[in-house]
Amino acid sequence: MQPSDTRDPAYFHKVVDCQWACPAHTPVPEYIRLIAAGRYADSYMVNWRANVFPGILGRICDRPCEPACRRARVEASSGNPPEPVAICRLKRVAADMKDDIRARLPKPPAGGKKGERVACVGAGPASLAVARDLAPLGYAVTVFEQDAKAGGFMRTQVPRFRLPEEVIDEETGYVLDLGVEFVGSRRIDSMKALLAQGYDAVFVGSGAPRGRDLDVPGRREAAAHIHLGIDWLAAVHFGHVKKAAKRVIVLGGGNTAMDCCRSARRLGGKDVKVIVRSGFEEMKASPWEKEDAMHEGIPILNCHVPKSFVHEDGRLTGMTFEKVRAEYDAQGRRSLIPTGEPDVLLECDEVLIAVGQENAFPWIERDLGIAFDGKTGLPVVNETTMQSSLPKVFFGGDAAFGPKNIITAVAHGHAAALSIDLLLTGRDVAKRPPPATRFTPQKMGIHEWSYDNAVTLDARHKVPWVDAAKALKSIKLEVELGFDAATALKEAQRCLNCDVQTVFTAALCIECDACVDICPMDCLTLTQNGHERDLRQRLTARAQNTAQSLYTSGPLKTQRVMVKDEDVCLHCGLCAERCPTGAWDMQKFLLEMAHAQQNTASQKASA
Repeated sequence: MQPSDTRDPAYFHKVVDCQWACPAHTPVPEYIRLIAAGRYADSYMVNWRANVFPGILGRICDRPCEPACRRARVEASSGNPPEPVAICRLKRVAADMKDDIRARLPKPPAGGKKGERVACVGAGPASLAVARDLAPLGYAVTVFEQDAKAGGFMRTQVPRFRLPEEVIDEETGYVLDLGVEFVGSRRIDSMKALLAQGYDAVFVGSGAPRGRDLDVPGRREAAAHIHLGIDWLAAVHFGHVKKAAKRVIVLGGGNTAMDCCRSARRLGGKDVKVIVRSGFEEMKASPWEKEDAMHEGIPILNCHVPKSFVHEDGRLTGMTFEKVRAEYDAQGRRSLIPTGEPDVLLECDEVLIAVGQENAFPWIERDLGIAFDGKTGLPVVNETTMQSSLPKVFFGGDAAFGPKNIITAVAHGHAAALSIDLLLTGRDVAKRPPPATRFTPQKMGIHEWSYDNAVTLDARHKVPWVDAAKALKSIKLEVELGFDAATALKEAQRCLNCDVQTVFTAALCIECDACVDICPMDCLTLTQNGHERDLRQRLTARAQNTAQSLYTSGPLKTQRVMVKDEDVCLHCGLCAERCPTGAWDMQKFLLEMAHAQQNTASQKASA
């Protein structure tokens, strides 16, 4: 193997598993250490620059960072239950416990707004991320939203018992107060008309506004008692629906289905069931969303395929289902095979269909030069630049590649804002600036570091809940209470500081084996070089996870190499403490992705 190129920002970025997995690449260990130090406002600002909505995401993020968390892998390798750090809920701690941060937000340039005008369609997370990046640069950003207030589906489809209204108001307000023009209660029904208003760039962040329907016998006859899940949730938000039927079936296995069933339970549903076609483990809903629904007494029945709605004189009385089992071919493709058992009749008075969402672009004329995919109906969008085939029009969030989640929409918004800035300043949108990286040595003395490198043995701490009986009486009472300061500190200390990297200087190594002997994870090896596949088998402990790199030095005096398995390293610093020559050092690696406002004076002032 060649020596690892640690000058490549991607090398150590990949080692910080949580940040690597986050679509917006939030510097997770950095903000967790600030929480541990009680610096909540500083932690919030680290989050805000990366993901825009710390308080919202601290409650309802899909948490792609947590399955990647090194803590879970290390615990699993020791035979303990794999419990990642509660990264998402620590983000909420920073939001809940910060002081007033408005003075730290960017300010528009002193010279006033530029001449360029940017329109954002929809006021969801993607559009607001675009506005947050471009407004401080002086662009005249106008956000159009069909509803009266900003937030998009975060406001209208996420129930208040998961995300309070005041949190949405606060964090959307931070963006709109940057000098953004917000035009609420204004639905854009013609892209051609919008472009005719002379905007220099248009960003479409209108989401996936249409729920998929279910066309089985009885659908039309019982239509008055059957609702699309996202429309029903919006109707609950606006107060048009105030009561659910006593017997409710929710069809679908995603997070929208979980929101529907829990909302129906609070609106009077006594017998609420979730029915899914797939197996329980295959459901698209996040594991904690399923747990929350079952905690509230809502059963989930899997491997049931809807066959018909049963009705009498227009009144819904039940649904019939065919029982199936899943079989997989050699390529892993699933087929649902009938078990041959009799169909199942489940009685109900109301059905909420939450089997997916679709994009809808009837308002974009097809003669504008914006290409659409014939199969998916989605616009043809560059995945890096978010640019459509019409150079001045960009897409992001669910409107770009179909339904995903908030943090992905934010990442799209950052990417599109950078592209718009490049485009409007006459540069090539394909030539993206690299991320900013910084290394900071952590040595304070011979055996002292500037961070806490003691690895706590604590299990993951549970977030306290409101009493279930009390919670089910209100559609607005927030269920999760969040960590208090003491518990937040304990949970923060479970973080392994994966961004504090072990940096090796081959010229200083005397090959004494001290670091190899003291490593608690057996992830260091002095050995003869070889091909990676062979080398992984010859380490002190075999390196099985090929998704993580081997840190390989150049040849030492004996022509051997120092090899470290990045996968299971605790970043504890014992190798650096033990090394008699200082060949190992602990250095904090901070990576911040390039945003449109990365190098502006306003951002520097807010830091």
